[in-house]
Amino acid sequence: MTSDPATPSPDPQRQQWDGPEAVAEALRAVGYLPDAGVAAAAYLAMAMQRPLFLEGDPGVGKTALAQALAEITGTPLIRLQCYEGIDASQAIYDWNFPQQILHLRAAGERPDETVERSLYERRFLLARPILRAIESAPCVLLVDEIDRADDEFEAFLLEVLADNAVTIPEFGTVRASTPPLTVLTSNRTREVHDALKRRCLYHWVEHPDFAREVAIVRGRLPEAAERLVQDVAAVVSRLREADLLKPPGIAESIDWTRALHLVGATSLTGDAARATLGAVIKYREDAVRVERDILPDLLERLG
Repeated sequence: MTSDPATPSPDPQRQQWDGPEAVAEALRAVGYLPDAGVAAAAYLAMAMQRPLFLEGDPGVGKTALAQALAEITGTPLIRLQCYEGIDASQAIYDWNFPQQILHLRAAGERPDETVERSLYERRFLLARPILRAIESAPCVLLVDEIDRADDEFEAFLLEVLADNAVTIPEFGTVRASTPPLTVLTSNRTREVHDALKRRCLYHWVEHPDFAREVAIVRGRLPEAAERLVQDVAAVVSRLREADLLKPPGIAESIDWTRALHLVGATSLTGDAARATLGAVIKYREDAVRVERDILPDLLERLG
């Protein structure tokens, strides 16, 4: 059986936005503080029903944006975490072989053609994230860290994004009645092929500036002292310029502020910073360098 309507039906949840500022206001209401570029990219992705390709350093809020878009559209978030070696059976669909075998056994020793054809009915089809998104749209499909996957998987994904459909040889074509709002993220560990990028709207997500980072951390940790939040934002901003193996992202700013608050700090001091450095620095080489060469100067500038 196939599900293949001639044209996608409109999604009313994506027609309600008057413009980027309306999207920005909705995102702020669910705790995501976008800059103007992110709000515009999100608005256009919804208005044009095009996938949104978000690229940027780890921890700048790419995944969080997809989660926030699911909240403001009132639709489920279906997440596919990419990794090296991922293939169609893990990302799109697979067959439930144990259940198929039981079905054959129940049919007797010599199943006829009708029984054999019934092996490929929908009840034996295992929907992985992409097929689930196609079948359950409207939804937000998050394809996280596409740069970790290989070229073959990109080709699978390109076909799905081109048609908003999955073709299963034994079953047929399953097409989305409403295209899912697809968000792809990349940390740029490798270059993603141009063919995939051309299918999408592209946006490079920057680290937030000082004021926006303070606002983000304050929103997540209103109990933390204002001076502490400002100190952390200032130091983290400098750490991102220090050529570390893993520069800290927004998540690390929040974690470090939380850790400092829990040990009773109301501002960033040397002892508290060293005791909690593991909340913001994730490599030993970075930790040694920061503690020895970078942190003393940064703390002196804070006064």
